[in-house]
Amino acid sequence: MEIKGKRKTKAEKIEEIGRLLDIMDELREKCPWDKEQTFESLRTLTIEEVHELSDSILEKDYDELKKELGDLLLHIVFYSRLGEEAGDFDIRDVAEGINEKLIRRHPHVFGDVNAEDEEQVKKNWEEIKMSEGYKSAMSGVPKSMPALVKALRIQEKAAGVGFDWGDLSPVWEKLDEEIAELKEEEGGELERIEDEMGDLIFTVVNLSRFLKVNPEDALEKANRKFIGRFLKMEEMAEKRGKRMREFDLDELEEFWQEAKNVQ
Repeated sequence: MEIKGKRKTKAEKIEEIGRLLDIMDELREKCPWDKEQTFESLRTLTIEEVHELSDSILEKDYDELKKELGDLLLHIVFYSRLGEEAGDFDIRDVAEGINEKLIRRHPHVFGDVNAEDEEQVKKNWEEIKMSEGYKSAMSGVPKSMPALVKALRIQEKAAGVGFDWGDLSPVWEKLDEEIAELKEEEGGELERIEDEMGDLIFTVVNLSRFLKVNPEDALEKANRKFIGRFLKMEEMAEKRGKRMREFDLDELEEFWQEAKNVQ
């Protein structure tokens, strides 16, 4: 794979990682805030850092992406230092663990297994996981993962062991079926509506997977597009000396169409 710009040597990369480890040692021993941190106190901060990393990717801001990756790397080093203090693991153990897993789960690269395409790689990955002692193909799906992302991972894992639609056609049929079932529940019990809505969204995620579209990315783009158009609508209202709520729905629809044309 081609790398743009001057490529740093492995020694140079290792030198900076070592410097970060030294800085972490100093912070842990001398900084009042860093001395008080625990796995639990860092957890929510790490989640925040991952979201900031995600924002920089979606915005294609690669200078910011570099900074956010540094923040995330700091967290990995911090957790490893806490593990070392507890006598459970250190950064070497963390690196060794992922190295061994990558080699083990890529036999088509480091062994003699053939994998013709991406789908075969995914299937091999899931099969190897099961051989490592996982009791279920669903093992490893985080309970706290956002529901939309979780739905995609669940479907990918099921597909990895052969439980999947053969092609796109039945997915479209399933989508129509779920829409019809939701319509039947309209005006009924909230719990039933919620169940059918969940089934519909789950099917939409399945459709996204077959169309090779990440549903989380697609929804986030739709969110950002809506916000952008809505902000333009607010600008239009302000230019007319009124607030949004002072216009009727027909007028707001005109604003919306104009904002769509501008965006």
